[in-house]
Amino acid sequence: MDQVSLVIILLAALLIPLIMAKFKINSLPTAVMEIIVGIVIGPSVFNFVNTSDLISQLSTIGVIVLLFLSGLEIDFSLFKKRRTALTPLEQKNAVNTPKYSPVRLSVYAYSTIIVLSLLLAAAFKVSGLFSDFWLAAILFGTISLGIVIAALKEQELLSKAFGQTILLISVFGELVPMMGLTLYASVYGSNSQSLWLLLLILAVAALLLLRFKPFFRFYQNINKSTTQLDIRLAFFLIVTMVTVAESVGAENILGAFVAGIVLKLLNPIETTRERLDAIGYGFFIPIFFITTGVDLNLRTLLTSGKTLLLIPLFFLAYMVAKIGGYWVLKLRFKQANALAGTALTATTMTMVLAVLRVAKSMKTITSDQSGAFLLAALLTCVISPLIFNKFYSAEKEDLVKTAVHFIGANLSTVPVAQQLRKGWYDVSMYTNHPENYQTYHAQVPVTLMENFTAQDLQDHGVFDTDILVLGHIDAERNYELAKAAKAYGVRRIIVRFEDRNVLNEHEDELRELGVEVYNTPEANITLLRALIESPSTLLLLNDTENSIYEVRVLNHLYTDVQIKNLQFAQDITISQVIRNRKLIAPNGNTTIMYGDRLIFTGNKQTAAQIRQALATAN
Repeated sequence: MDQVSLVIILLAALLIPLIMAKFKINSLPTAVMEIIVGIVIGPSVFNFVNTSDLISQLSTIGVIVLLFLSGLEIDFSLFKKRRTALTPLEQKNAVNTPKYSPVRLSVYAYSTIIVLSLLLAAAFKVSGLFSDFWLAAILFGTISLGIVIAALKEQELLSKAFGQTILLISVFGELVPMMGLTLYASVYGSNSQSLWLLLLILAVAALLLLRFKPFFRFYQNINKSTTQLDIRLAFFLIVTMVTVAESVGAENILGAFVAGIVLKLLNPIETTRERLDAIGYGFFIPIFFITTGVDLNLRTLLTSGKTLLLIPLFFLAYMVAKIGGYWVLKLRFKQANALAGTALTATTMTMVLAVLRVAKSMKTITSDQSGAFLLAALLTCVISPLIFNKFYSAEKEDLVKTAVHFIGANLSTVPVAQQLRKGWYDVSMYTNHPENYQTYHAQVPVTLMENFTAQDLQDHGVFDTDILVLGHIDAERNYELAKAAKAYGVRRIIVRFEDRNVLNEHEDELRELGVEVYNTPEANITLLRALIESPSTLLLLNDTENSIYEVRVLNHLYTDVQIKNLQFAQDITISQVIRNRKLIAPNGNTTIMYGDRLIFTGNKQTAAQIRQALATAN
């Protein structure tokens, strides 16, 4: 019978994503749907599944792996002090940038959550609806980091200030309740040890971090499919930290969470994380979520009048506890986005499940109360993402185009500028030839300058750009201006050299500085050779609808996906994949990895949008 129940649970875990994809159910997180399906196949509805010792053990492993992966989600770079050496363009843009950083906003926002959670817990205690003040405060202060990350990834917001702020608030929403739960279990738990023993968990974590950090790169160098040393290390960390946590009277989920933080600080490669996600979300974690739904007997819960009253009250408490963040987020973001972000941080599930699991083992909460807390958390997972997706829209600071400044308006630069203006670029051109100004200023934005000295260009803001193209015919002047622009702080500089002698003299120096150079005669030679060896090249060059693009894949939505399964596979042709400085001839079964550089062709309108989507970090 145990095996039959497990087979049904695994079948449900397999079918849920397929059904959600088939019917395009995007508003609900997969974890919520798994709990709902667990309710349906459990005693609440059809009674197909009953929990057994085997399923309970797998469920326990599932919550341990879930908290381990939650610790692995934390991006500690967000807490680091940002560099102060801004480029002049960044300094110029910073004048109009709000002074509230994501870290500062998140601290303010979560401080309001702590205060409101304590007030709400006190209100429930005074009213007699729920008497455990500290447990209620912990539960009201929780935020589901996994669901928040999924929502932010879907909107491609993790690399933006808004996404970083909401992410940090959610990190606090797991870290602080986790610490609170540990202290709660230590004080009120029957099996708890002295509080000072909890420091052993941190001591062991620090020892593991120091012990394995020097060898982690060595592991990655010798790692292969038959050894999977990084995965073995991950499970060693989990088992070690869980054992230590239980030995000092803390909860196993705290040990798992700390183990995830330790592995994160070891800076594993992206594929390590992907394989751990595959193990966790592919097997253990769905069992945990579905089993959670199975254990919820709605027939019993909904017969209690007090439980029916508690469900909407707990739901309101979850939402109201986060409402203070709205006014904090308004300090930097649009009103609608402040509302969207506040709603998203009201999403709670992962830590609620963990806290309730501990509270039930300590017998400090009844099954009816636990069920009411859980069903209220389910409601937040249904309603909050809907509110977020309804109200969020891009911030003005996220819609800034890439600035490209051309020095020199001529037949080589003007056509390029005209085409770039149709895409996601803000193009400006500068010339010191009045006749060129008269010829081109009606076609593209051209500014006429008397001199092209470095000081004049600085004074006119020409160096305040993301990309500087030195397309002047004078090679010596281009060389001098390239050095001046690099010293000024321009991030990317492209220089034209028609005189090969000048290029030979300065090429090594410029490449050492990171300056990109090109020579028209050499480009023509390369083109002619390409036409001889590959006649179809001419068709592409003469095609006014299509063009060649190169992009580095930074968007996780398109990584670990075969080319044939890309949603825009029919719109582009990927000709080369550059991975670890090696060329790969791709086919439909080639899997796109994070950091790959793709060389592809496609329609100039759709391909530019696809290029931007692939390059958007999340």
